[in-house]
Amino acid sequence: MRLGVLDVGSNTVHLLVVDAHPGARPLPAHSHKAELRLAELLDARGAIAPGGVERLVATVRDALHAAEDKGCEEVLPFATSAVREAGNADAVLARVKDETGVDLQVLTGEEEARLTFLAARRWFGWSAGKLLLLDIGGGSLEVAYGIDEDPDAAVSLPLGAGRLTAGWLPGDPPDTEDVKALRRHVRAQIARTVGEFSRFGKPDHVVATSKTFKQLARIAGAPGSGEGLYVERLLTRAALQEWVPRLSAMTGGERAALPGVSEGRAAQLLAGALVAEGAMDLLGVERLEICPWALREGVILRRLDHLPETLSGV
Repeated sequence: MRLGVLDVGSNTVHLLVVDAHPGARPLPAHSHKAELRLAELLDARGAIAPGGVERLVATVRDALHAAEDKGCEEVLPFATSAVREAGNADAVLARVKDETGVDLQVLTGEEEARLTFLAARRWFGWSAGKLLLLDIGGGSLEVAYGIDEDPDAAVSLPLGAGRLTAGWLPGDPPDTEDVKALRRHVRAQIARTVGEFSRFGKPDHVVATSKTFKQLARIAGAPGSGEGLYVERLLTRAALQEWVPRLSAMTGGERAALPGVSEGRAAQLLAGALVAEGAMDLLGVERLEICPWALREGVILRRLDHLPETLSGV
């Protein structure tokens, strides 16, 4: 069947259309995205501003039209931290449903972590052993650990690259003291959760998803997207430690000129690097591998797992 997954994230609203059936990997057929950066459109009360709500409704409507044009039998709509934590979340969800008919399912942070972990487990397989997953979104950091498809531990922290950039790094380039303050904040937040994972022992494989990690790996020398999905892409803590001060000294425009860094995400890259470095350091990770699949694929895989037997051909 042809499925669409509509991801209302903290940075983008992304419709991914795939051809999928149980027992096979989802094959991407179409991608439709718009950068809204909802995590940066909050007012003083922590609510999504009226202009942001208008843009969200219009973008969801456009995504629905795209899904219809591409022949989707079903669209799986969900929202993550920017909507989940907005002071006016209920009103935003009601407005989207009233004007588009889309009933956005708001995932908890733990659900985000667990579904992303499922995608990584399916990508790397059982041979990866005990898996530690890191994911940096626009609004939150997810960490999950386990040996099965459902992780033994999963947490979500309010350490997304967009959120931190808007709240802590107003300068371009940022002020040195602001960077130091953000570094302390990030590490204090992560340190509170280290014990939840260290009790399970050392992982056999550490992986990371999200645009932030992909861009950090790319500027550190990993192959570009033109090399395909299956080439190994690694990021080391040593490389991050070299890049953080360099990114701190750059303007957003200078970061955008780096290989693999998009103009829309360039301003967030330093905050993302501080989170990545802190997580790797405090969790004792020397290197990790980039996973092409993430939350959207996890949502699709979970839906396929629950197809009725009559539809799955069993």
